[in-house]
Amino acid sequence: MNDDPRQSFDTDGYAIFRQVIDPELVREAAGHVDWLQRHHPDLRPEQLGHTLLRDDPFWLRLISDERLLDIAEHFIGPDIALFASHYISKPPYSGQAVLWHQDAAFWPLDPMRVVTLWLAVDHSTPENGCVRLIPGSHRGATEALRANVAVENVLGAEIAAAVDESAAVDMVLAPGDVEVHHPNIVHGSNANTSPRRRCGLTIRYIPTSTRITADEQPYPSAFHLRGEPGVNAYQPWPVFDASRHYAYQGSVGPVA
Repeated sequence: MNDDPRQSFDTDGYAIFRQVIDPELVREAAGHVDWLQRHHPDLRPEQLGHTLLRDDPFWLRLISDERLLDIAEHFIGPDIALFASHYISKPPYSGQAVLWHQDAAFWPLDPMRVVTLWLAVDHSTPENGCVRLIPGSHRGATEALRANVAVENVLGAEIAAAVDESAAVDMVLAPGDVEVHHPNIVHGSNANTSPRRRCGLTIRYIPTSTRITADEQPYPSAFHLRGEPGVNAYQPWPVFDASRHYAYQGSVGPVA
């Protein structure tokens, strides 16, 4: 990867930023994942997704952190909204794989101008199922998807085109590191068969000129974060309630 993150992103489809988020906030994020799992025992830990976000003040505090928005601004400009966010927490020994795919194949966005920031909550390594990317694949077209439930996996689908796995690069990250990738890059991750959890938070930022075309308006995780509001309707920011929400530094109430 090139040392210049923007050049790396343009050339390879991804970039890495080290030590973006401080250890204290990363610990709060890890506690948030545990809290979400306790409050949503019906969901697998890989499926802590965007519909939970609209009534979650800590989640909004995390994705609106100025350090993350500053990174996003490098790639999409100063007018920023959230499209979606999702914890993919792979438990030890049983964490599911994410099959090869392109994010753009799933998303109701027009135009497909969006950037993903992948924030490492845990150490992410090949042993516990780190993200794997095919450098340069973002320059290709958005390929069709096909269903695949023959193996347990997070998406239940995969890219229909052939993937040269020998070209894959492992995203080895420490807690607080951020990997940024293009919506067309081919990527996935293996199952976690190790004794260590692998948790990351995906954050999908859009310029406010990108329209969310889903039927449900405002979209459950659409929040205006910086600059001009642009073309979308947005959710109101939730107000912290100690009886219902995860407590954190800066909230009103005892910290969990």
